[in-house]
Amino acid sequence: MENSLTLDLLKRMAKGIAMQFGSQCEVLIHDLTVPDKASTIIAIENGHVSHRQLGGGPSRIVLEALQEDPAKLEDRLGYLSKTHDGRILRSSTIYIRDEANRITGIFSINYDITQLLMAETALKTLTGQPIEAREPATIPQNVQDLLDELISQSVALVGKPVPLMTKEDKIRAIQFLNQTGAFLITKSSDKIAKHFGISKFTLYSYLQ
Repeated sequence: MENSLTLDLLKRMAKGIAMQFGSQCEVLIHDLTVPDKASTIIAIENGHVSHRQLGGGPSRIVLEALQEDPAKLEDRLGYLSKTHDGRILRSSTIYIRDEANRITGIFSINYDITQLLMAETALKTLTGQPIEAREPATIPQNVQDLLDELISQSVALVGKPVPLMTKEDKIRAIQFLNQTGAFLITKSSDKIAKHFGISKFTLYSYLQ
């Protein structure tokens, strides 16, 4: 995001929203134009909510934004996510676009609703209402956590451990990683090749 006026406005909005809703409301801005995709966070308020800080890395949603056709991406509002220590967040992701409709950044809001859900569960228990199961996506604290999570998801997608995977299974897993933006993470190819027990040459051939 090269427009300093736009960035200044977004930072003021982030601070205002965080002040309005209190310490359980995290607001952050990702700059998707930075060369180092492991350091996209350029502004953050109440970072203790997800244990992230200025200069931190992206979530899976950020990587997907870098991979997807901007014309097909829509803002995601009011979805559930969770932190590594198990707290549940109500999140919204708003894409920032330039004059050419390219996505240059993300404005993200994460509100910790853990205690509200505990109160909801207690009330439903008392009134005999069914309790809905939730399995929101985890917000990683850094890009290596995100890469580990994506690798685990690729293995789960195939449905068998790596030692039992065929060539076709590994291709499917690696194609999934490519589609989710895993290879945008610096040196990810080394870790992925090692995890699947293949050379980097073989890895690149699977991507083609």
